[in-house]
Amino acid sequence: MAAETLTGSRASARVPVASHGLGGTLRVAYGSYAVAANVEDGDIFELCRLPAGAVVVGGAFYAGDLDTGTEAVDIDLGWAANGVEAADPDGFVNAGVLSGDAITDLLAAGSNYRPFPMTSGVQSFSAETVVQAEANVAAATFAAGTITAVIYYILN
Repeated sequence: MAAETLTGSRASARVPVASHGLGGTLRVAYGSYAVAANVEDGDIFELCRLPAGAVVVGGAFYAGDLDTGTEAVDIDLGWAANGVEAADPDGFVNAGVLSGDAITDLLAAGSNYRPFPMTSGVQSFSAETVVQAEANVAAATFAAGTITAVIYYILN
């Protein structure tokens, strides 16, 4: 098999190049919620909104150490239904157990960081959309802390 050049849809000559105008300008939406009581399965925390036409190109979910014992707390990050796109409670991050353990050379103990994996490519929204975190499992030993979403997007 010979080597070949493969072109993604955004690299096509038919797609306008981001330049001096607003198209392709990276924007940021963010929001936090101070979690003051242990979560229950199904609790939803609305963190911020994305405008109609937003194309999410990355982001991250942050959380304090909400479970100080044998960790169990699980909170995912996704979006609510917006009238066009269906809800997806873990569409950005399926966090798993938020342990708060240190990750050498990346994260101090007592913090949680989950970048958006973007394994399915970018996520577009046709209508204004609420970004929300949804709890799946309560903490075994709850400790108050803050959850934060930071979303990088463009408007085409």
